[in-house]
Amino acid sequence: MKKLLIIMMLLSGSLFANEIHWAKDFTSGIKTAKKENKPVLFVFSRHSCKYCVILEKTTFSNNQVIDTLNKDFVSIIAYSDEGDRFPQELWRPGTPTLWFLDENGQPMYQPLMGAVGEEYFIEALKVVKKAFDTKK
Repeated sequence: MKKLLIIMMLLSGSLFANEIHWAKDFTSGIKTAKKENKPVLFVFSRHSCKYCVILEKTTFSNNQVIDTLNKDFVSIIAYSDEGDRFPQELWRPGTPTLWFLDENGQPMYQPLMGAVGEEYFIEALKVVKKAFDTKK
């Protein structure tokens, strides 16, 4: 019985381990980024957006992407159809919009637009992390 309980606990833990840890909101995400001195991935999305759904089902479900984001970044997502609050200067007319921000919430680059493929996104994460670490 004890073995079964341990196995069930391990399996249930692994079910939740493979997802991106999204910040509660933009403000708390930036506070965490400052505290942990990490760059930010900010995603502007919409639930009814075809390419947003594709991005979430492909790139944001990739284990390497998930592990890298959870380890090296603070991830924030805002949905236009939920009225989530975020700085107006990060708004773009299309979704998904992916921003890489410094720990103060300032853009490091122009945003990536659309359902960015897994391999390209992994390379982008490496470039951003290296640039962020170099500026320290």
